[in-house]
Amino acid sequence: MASTAEIPLVGGVADGETVTVELDPNGRPPLTHHHLGAKGLAEAEIYELESVDVDADRWCYRWRGPAV
Repeated sequence: MASTAEIPLVGGVADGETVTVELDPNGRPPLTHHHLGAKGLAEAEIYELESVDVDADRWCYRWRGPAV
């Protein structure tokens, strides 16, 4: 079974929500998260991974803008 992590979303319409992501073999989450809007991909927003505390392997996904 793969390891997972809960990562908070910062900014955009999903600010304050968290997402559960699967970690890669090196224990790192995906570099981006596409948060789907009410109309699916047509209203998706892009969040990019940032380190919050490198020593503790803590991250957040920061809003970068609409996917379209």
